[in-house]
Amino acid sequence: MSQTRPAMTSMQRVLTAVGHQEPDRVPLLLLPTLHGARELGVPIDTYFSDPALVAQGQLRMRQRYRHDCLYTFYYASIETEAWGGESIFRDDGPPNAGAPLISDLEAIQRLSPPRIEDAPGLRRVLETTRLLAAETGGEVPIIGVAIAPFSLPVMQLGFEAYLDLMHDRRDLFDRLMRLNEAFCVAWANAQVAAGAHAICYFDPLSSSSMVPPELFLETGHPIAQRVIQQIKAPVALHLASGEGLPIIDHLASTGAALLGVSCHEDLGQLKQASRGRIALFGHLNGIEMRHWSAEQAEQQVKAALAAAAPGGGFALADNHGEIPWQVPEEVLLAIAEANERWGRYPLDWCDEAARAEALRAGVPESDTAAETASAADTAGAADTDAAADTAGAANTDGDAGPLAVSAARSAARTDVP
Repeated sequence: MSQTRPAMTSMQRVLTAVGHQEPDRVPLLLLPTLHGARELGVPIDTYFSDPALVAQGQLRMRQRYRHDCLYTFYYASIETEAWGGESIFRDDGPPNAGAPLISDLEAIQRLSPPRIEDAPGLRRVLETTRLLAAETGGEVPIIGVAIAPFSLPVMQLGFEAYLDLMHDRRDLFDRLMRLNEAFCVAWANAQVAAGAHAICYFDPLSSSSMVPPELFLETGHPIAQRVIQQIKAPVALHLASGEGLPIIDHLASTGAALLGVSCHEDLGQLKQASRGRIALFGHLNGIEMRHWSAEQAEQQVKAALAAAAPGGGFALADNHGEIPWQVPEEVLLAIAEANERWGRYPLDWCDEAARAEALRAGVPESDTAAETASAADTAGAADTDAAADTAGAANTDGDAGPLAVSAARSAARTDVP
């Protein structure tokens, strides 16, 4: 059995994984939002009304679950609040967007993007970000969120009206995208200025579950490329449970450093298709997670680690970007404990499991060993440049600069025609 590696900070651990190398253990990017209200014993609407409560909730949850990031996401409709929309709160789940704020498509001609400083909800998020940055001193990645310009209109107009706009009024669609792009870049960079180390760019409408790949290439893809290159921090592109394997080459060419992947796809195939080009995080099923036992949680964690963790370039997370309110604390603790037990590099148990599976399938053990060695050689060749990034990152005190360098160099390797 190989020896475990020296302990890293959360920042160093994530840096190394994003650089497509193996850290001390697989990063756990647990993304609980609503659970902070439960942790502090306050209603959800009260929790999100006070930046200090959200910061305190994030810090407490990280202490309890030992995950490797702080997450400043409040709820999706906080962005449409800035445009004049409303949010509808509930006691047992995330707030939902109210009625569409654009009821007349022609009103898009008169629309202008809101100023970040004029939006009370966005100001609260920025204050939470500043509080967390001051508390952690750069040792823990702080992840902000921006809704993609291509996906935001689902809340701005409603789904049906947005599809009509996209297909029948490309002039107004193009104008709305320009407005949304300006807002998205300003909002993302405001979070970076407040202390966020990375931005999660939520773009579920770009997934192959929502639009055909050819429509994505006309719309969501060039929009993502334009926006991501203007964000002053590494970007994690998240399809919020949507499928991305059919468009993986194009997702890798957006400039994003990480990709949030769906539990509905084969994680091993995703890893093979993305290796050395874009790191992955996912892909635990947040809906099924509500009913897992501790044993089931451990099995799901092991399966994800075996499929994607060897060679680095992977972080364990849920597949949607938000842990449902109904997921019990015991399940989150079981996930954290399983990752702590099975996610420590080197993952010798993965090799042993592969050999056992091969023997059960009737494949000679020597063939399996050869395949494993070949895969390792391929991964090493693909990750040569990333190793240089990570070598510098692992010796940092945790500032965001090396993460930006690592992600930028990784992105530079992803340009696919």
